[in-house]
Amino acid sequence: MPTTIPTDNPPFRTALVWFRRDLRSFDHAALHHALLRSETVFCAFIYDKEILDTLPRADRRVEFIHACIGELAAELQQMGGNLIVRHAVARDEIPRLAAELNADAVFANHDYEPQAIARDDAVARALAAGGRPLFTFKDQVIFEKNDVLSQSGTSFSVFTPYKNAWLKRLQAEPDSTAPWPIDPYAHKLAAGPASSSSLPSLQQLGFESTNLAALAIPTGMRGGTQLFDDFLGRIADYGVARDYPAVKGPSYLSLHLRFGTVSIRHLVRTVAQLSARGQAGEGGAVWLSELIWREFYMMILYHHPHVVHASFKPAYDAIHWETGPDADALFAAWCEGRTGYPLVDAAMAQLNRTGYMHNRLRMVTACFLIKDLGIDWRRGEAYFAQHLNDFDLAANNGGWQWASSSGCDAQPYFRIFNPVTQSEKFDPEGKFIKRYLPQLAALDPRDIHAPWQTPRMVLEEKGVTLGHNYPQPLVMHDEARKRTLERYAVVKKA
Repeated sequence: MPTTIPTDNPPFRTALVWFRRDLRSFDHAALHHALLRSETVFCAFIYDKEILDTLPRADRRVEFIHACIGELAAELQQMGGNLIVRHAVARDEIPRLAAELNADAVFANHDYEPQAIARDDAVARALAAGGRPLFTFKDQVIFEKNDVLSQSGTSFSVFTPYKNAWLKRLQAEPDSTAPWPIDPYAHKLAAGPASSSSLPSLQQLGFESTNLAALAIPTGMRGGTQLFDDFLGRIADYGVARDYPAVKGPSYLSLHLRFGTVSIRHLVRTVAQLSARGQAGEGGAVWLSELIWREFYMMILYHHPHVVHASFKPAYDAIHWETGPDADALFAAWCEGRTGYPLVDAAMAQLNRTGYMHNRLRMVTACFLIKDLGIDWRRGEAYFAQHLNDFDLAANNGGWQWASSSGCDAQPYFRIFNPVTQSEKFDPEGKFIKRYLPQLAALDPRDIHAPWQTPRMVLEEKGVTLGHNYPQPLVMHDEARKRTLERYAVVKKA
């Protein structure tokens, strides 16, 4: 396990900072502590084969990381240092690199996913065998692990009391959002060996280019700053605008939070300051609540790692999901956006084409797969994990278990989203649907949400033929709802 850092200052001659999901050169806990406690500091990033080898050869996330690494390396060079980049198995390469550099210690930031914890434990053991400690720090959250506990000293399983305790602790400890400065100690950064001066290309890593550039997704620290600055100008409207997929409502920072090109401390501190001046409106409080949800799910994953493969509430593992060829066909139709429900299909088209899905639509599509089609939530979770640019295990798992009612503080199993009423409420003019389903673009708003209810002649006049250029609905929602209530009866009995 990572060890506690000594208090003497500086105790180390040479240190190595291992970058992971914290791809920035500012307000970086591990980098700050390494610079503060060491005379010379090397920086490294490992394209971890254990992760990359499982991915498709065209993956926007890898291309995004590749762009971020290029920017990070350039920033470190401007500061007098460098970024050593290797393509290897991280659990083997970090101890090897530390020995090569004759580093006295390795510094990194906490990761809370079970596989990452196991990796870090393996690295710590290998480093310890060579007399080198691994120090890790809190960086990607404001509060972690056991920072926010109930009055009985246990972890929360309901969001609202967790949020209240989180806000109370923040108020009591305002320094929790204070930045970790880098610039005052940047003269300690080392350039590294000559062999580390060039960065591997995407092709050398075994990956192909994607449509990342065509989608104009901002990358790196500059991209994160650009998105946050833009969002601050409309944050006051976030509480309402965030629910409408055709509106520019979200911050679009989830990808940058995932890979740490922005500082969570800076985000929370900035919004708190704006709120204190009355400049963030109700939207500021709502957005902060979303950031707290992110930490809530990370805390749940840390304390309850069984959620990766099973329901948070064990009783829900007794549910019998649809299986066999018919279920596989339903799942494939959902994945490909062929359900016959325009909002669901447009949302899946957005995911498949861009790697992004609006948060409201993540709930709608998940609920449809689980409670209209009767498919195991784990299949949908895995599909999102493969396709979402901002895939985060804790948030993705938490969201899917919320939709399936099997998670902590989830929606009740009998509360089932109606995909038509969701469409009518949150895309009333059908603007989002028309963007991703152009074959429906000529339909009037009254017809676009449930085209099977529109007379065939009206549809054909608008160029729509059900079963030809747009599918018939896979299921009727009212009938599917009844089957779901029957399916979940086993939970009610338990």
